[in-house]
Amino acid sequence: MATTDPAPPPSIPGRVLRLIAASTLLINGLFPALWILFTSLKTESELTAKPITWAPHAPTLVNYVRAFTDQQLLVFLFNSLMVALLSTLLTLFICVLAAYALARLNLRFRQAILFVIIGVSTFPLVTLLVPLFETLRGLGLLNTWIALVLPNTVLSLPVCTLMLVAFFEAIPRDLENAAMIDGCTRIGALLHVVLPLSGPGVFTAGILAFVNSWDEFLMALSFNSSPALRTLPVGIQLYQGEFSFPWPVISAALVVGIVPVALLIVAFQERVVSGLVVGGIKG
Repeated sequence: MATTDPAPPPSIPGRVLRLIAASTLLINGLFPALWILFTSLKTESELTAKPITWAPHAPTLVNYVRAFTDQQLLVFLFNSLMVALLSTLLTLFICVLAAYALARLNLRFRQAILFVIIGVSTFPLVTLLVPLFETLRGLGLLNTWIALVLPNTVLSLPVCTLMLVAFFEAIPRDLENAAMIDGCTRIGALLHVVLPLSGPGVFTAGILAFVNSWDEFLMALSFNSSPALRTLPVGIQLYQGEFSFPWPVISAALVVGIVPVALLIVAFQERVVSGLVVGGIKG
């Protein structure tokens, strides 16, 4: 029986380049988060002291207390959570059906539709802001959660749909045909066969939609002016005064805002990574 030779190990220059790339990514992703965390544990005097100290000498949680008392941080968190959850659920509902239609139905202009989806995903948000504002104002939806849920859904749909198209196309049609022979409808085959096999892709699409909605600032600032409906990104800017910038308190609020998303990704990192890798290979 023929055997295949193992792949040769990477050369020394290749190893060096990989090490540099990995170190750059690690520093770029880890250093800002650590700096914000250290800042949130410092006092104002220590933060402005010279020379600069990286780690806090006397860590304090006063800034976290002020983050909740100086502004309505719990309200901001609740609004962001509801908008992100609703946007994610609506995005998954629409993109699953759209991706399944593009992957399974013999659509006449399938390639044109895919090109349009790709083109729409490249539009900068600032070009859509005025039309969206006028549309929402005409519908009387300003200062509501819907004013953020619908635009966030629209912005997340292209990427999520394209990702799921790649997953659905990789699933053999024979599995669905067998389910339909046994009495399943096409929707039943989608729910009981296709979606379970595409779990990593669906989960990754949901994470992307959730993070996009959680971090969104421009639309939340433009479409909602009610204090009771402010989301976290908009609420954090209220901590700064006209002539004061309490960076430790702002950093504490940022840490509180980062923790839910970080815990979500850490808890399901295997599914997210497998979804991104498999989706990228299949796409």
